[in-house]
Amino acid sequence: MESPQIAEAVTALRGALNGAPHGGRRMLLGIAGAPGAGKSTFAAWLQQQFGPGQAVVVPMDGFHLGNAIIEGTPLRQRKGAIDTFDAGGYLSLLRRLVRRDEAVVYAPEFNRTLDEPVAASVAIPAEVPLVITEGNYLLFEQEPWKDIRSQLDEVWFVDVPSALRLNRLVERHISFGMERAAAEAWAAGPDQANAVLIEATRPAANRIIPWH
Repeated sequence: MESPQIAEAVTALRGALNGAPHGGRRMLLGIAGAPGAGKSTFAAWLQQQFGPGQAVVVPMDGFHLGNAIIEGTPLRQRKGAIDTFDAGGYLSLLRRLVRRDEAVVYAPEFNRTLDEPVAASVAIPAEVPLVITEGNYLLFEQEPWKDIRSQLDEVWFVDVPSALRLNRLVERHISFGMERAAAEAWAAGPDQANAVLIEATRPAANRIIPWH
C-alpha cells in the first residue's frame, strides 16, 4: 500500500519534472538503502508511476567487478562491499546521462543468475526526462562517491525493518542457488557489515521512504 510519505514524494517529483524546461536537463534520482531493503522493487514501481518513455531505471549493481577480477582475492568474500564496484565507471555513466547529448546511452545490468554484470543491457534514450538509479552507496562522502552524489538531483533512502530486510536477503540468496545455512551466514556476515555502513548515511538523504 502506498504510504503518505511515498504519495507526497511522487507528487513532488512530478512537480519537479513538470517544471523543468522542455528538452532541458533531465532529472537523476538516486534510491539508496541497505541490502535487501527493496531498492530495485521500489525503483521499478516508481518507474511505472510515470508511464512509458518517461523514466528508466539504471542499477548501480551493473558496476559490480566481474568475477574474473575478484576470484582468488579477498574481495570475493566481500562481494557487494563498496570496494567491489567500478565506481569510476558508474560516475562516468552518470555524467553522460546528465549531459544528455547522445541519442542513446547504454548501461550495464547485474544478472543474478549469472552472478555477473552484463554490459549494454539498459537503453536510456535522450528524450527520457527521468533516470532512477538505485544502489547501496549513493550517499557516501569519500571519493569518487561524493562526485557520484553530486550528479544526482535527489537521493531517497528506502527504509524497512531489519528483520524483514534480513529475511528478504536470505530468501533471495536461496532463490539463486545458495543452501539456507550459507544464505543465512552471508546475510548476517558480508551483507550486514555493508548494511551498517549504509545505514549510517541515511541522514544525508533528501527523503526517507518506508517500503515494507
